[in-house]
Amino acid sequence: MPRLKTQAAKERLLRRVRRQRLNYITILPSLITILNGVCGFTAIVFAGKSSANGVSEFSYHRLTLPYFAMAGYLILLAMIADMLDGRLARMSQNTSSFGGQLDSLCDIISFGVAPAFLMIKVLEKKLLGFAELDTSIDNFLLRFIWLSAVAYISCAAIRLARFNVENEEDESAHMSFIGLPTPAAAGVIVSVIIFHQEIILPELAAGSTRVFLTFCEDAIIYALPFLALGLSILMVSRIRYPH
Repeated sequence: MPRLKTQAAKERLLRRVRRQRLNYITILPSLITILNGVCGFTAIVFAGKSSANGVSEFSYHRLTLPYFAMAGYLILLAMIADMLDGRLARMSQNTSSFGGQLDSLCDIISFGVAPAFLMIKVLEKKLLGFAELDTSIDNFLLRFIWLSAVAYISCAAIRLARFNVENEEDESAHMSFIGLPTPAAAGVIVSVIIFHQEIILPELAAGSTRVFLTFCEDAIIYALPFLALGLSILMVSRIRYPH
C-alpha cells in the first residue's frame, strides 16, 4: 500500500509538471507576439527622435547607428518575432482566435504604421532642401508622400482584417497567402531605407564623388513613395504567395 501511494503521488506530480509546461508553452507565443508590437512601437520612437532632438545617431557603448537605420532593424526584429510566434503556437497545437487577433493588432503597428512613419521621416529631411528652392514643389511632394503613407497603412489594415476573416488555424492554411503579407511589404521598405542609411549616406558623407552613389540616393528618395503605393496594391490583391 505505501508503494501504491508513493506511485500515485509521483503520477500526480508528473501531471502537475506537464500542466505547468503546457501553460508555459501557451503563454510564450503571446509574449513573442507582444515583443513584435513593442519592436514596432520602439521603431516609431527612434524614427521620431532623429528630427526631434537634432541628433541623427543612436549611440550605446561602442554601438553607433543612425536613428532611421535603428528603426529599420527593430522592424526586422519584429518580423522575426512574428515568424516565431505562429510557429510556436502551431507546434504546441494551441492556435486560437485570441492569438490571431493579437498578432494582427501587433502587425498593424510593426508592419503598417512603423514603416509608413519611418518613410515619412526619412523623406522629410530631403524635403527641407526643396523648401528653399520652390515652396510649391515642396508642398506637392509632401502631400504625395503623405498620400502614399496613408494608402500603405490603409491597405495593410485591410490585408490583416481579411486574413483574420479568411484564415484557418490548421497548418495547411499557412502554406500560402492571398495578397502580399504585411511583414514582406514592410521588409521591402525597411531594406531600402537601411541600404540608404548604412551604405549610401556614409559614402557620400566621407566625400565620395562617385556619380553612381548620388544617383542611387536620388533614386531611392524619389522611388520610395511609388514603392509604398505598389506594395499597397499587392497587399490587397488576390495574388497567391507561397509561404
